Amino acid sequence: MAIRLTCITKCFGDVAAIDRVDLDVDSGELVAVLGPSGSGKTTLLRMVAGLERPDSGALTIDGADALPLPPRDRRVGFVFQHYALFRHKTVADNVAFGLEALPAGERPPRTEIRRRVAEFLELVRLAPLAGRYPAQLSGGQRQRVALARALAVRPRILLLDEPFGALDAEVRKELRRWLRTLHDAMRFTGLFVTHDQEEALEVADRVAIMDRGRIVQIGTPAEVYDRPATAFVCAFLGPMNRLEGVAADGALHPGGGLPAIPFAGDTGAARGPVLAFVRPRDVEILADADGPVRVLGVRVIGAAIRVDLELAGQFLEAELDRARLSAAPPVAGDRCAIRFARLRVFPAA
Repeated sequence: MAIRLTCITKCFGDVAAIDRVDLDVDSGELVAVLGPSGSGKTTLLRMVAGLERPDSGALTIDGADALPLPPRDRRVGFVFQHYALFRHKTVADNVAFGLEALPAGERPPRTEIRRRVAEFLELVRLAPLAGRYPAQLSGGQRQRVALARALAVRPRILLLDEPFGALDAEVRKELRRWLRTLHDAMRFTGLFVTHDQEEALEVADRVAIMDRGRIVQIGTPAEVYDRPATAFVCAFLGPMNRLEGVAADGALHPGGGLPAIPFAGDTGAARGPVLAFVRPRDVEILADADGPVRVLGVRVIGAAIRVDLELAGQFLEAELDRARLSAAPPVAGDRCAIRFARLRVFPAA
């Protein structure tokens, strides 16, 4: 079931929460809508679900106009961040709820409901917990119950609103892998919103990045990460160092009489004053006791060494691989030079 949004706009008062957005989601595709808080992600999802109505534009599902349809008739499953489970119902009863709430003409027989509940609890690896209540489950288990409940009605489309945002880091990682595996097995059409870059890049087939109500770039995870279209996208898909200077002849000139910093990588057509972005792992530290860069601090974080640097009032972070470090790491107070293994630059505003 494909989704197509065409020039969708939604305003709350004088604020355009969604501003002329175009988005296509192919049948069987899992697309992440990624952006900071307030960028319009959840509003976009709620319009697809029918919980909000756009002020203008078109929305089709499988080629048919979806805007006149109420949420129930869109056959869309919605998974919320905070589970929305019924505390007084068991796991099995929560999963059965959507099936039991269908109109009489669409409601499966009771034996089919039990069979389908068992099928989806097995799918989400919660069959042994069918008789427990939500309060007796971990956060990750409750979220899997919510997913099973949404999938049990066999929706045409699955929508997920920050589905793992309330969970701790390790559980989020586990559920990200699990969701990707589940999608590969079922091939449902999915649209999920998140502010977590790692989550979007790991799970989605394509990523749509939003800023102030607009989609500013859409592409595969590799495309948006390796070839950001704007300075906003580049800065958002961090961690990233941001510097100002002039790009010319394969070097960034920071000004103030400081020596140029050589870099590799295609800078496109940007010349002259630029905003430059470099990932910490692409900052190379070069031995130079009289260099223009001062080491502010060094931190060991697992397999990496994080080095805080200062260049003429501009602060940078370098990340070194401990296993590949042939010399002793720098220490606070050292002077050095730097080189950028890859630089992304955009014309300064």
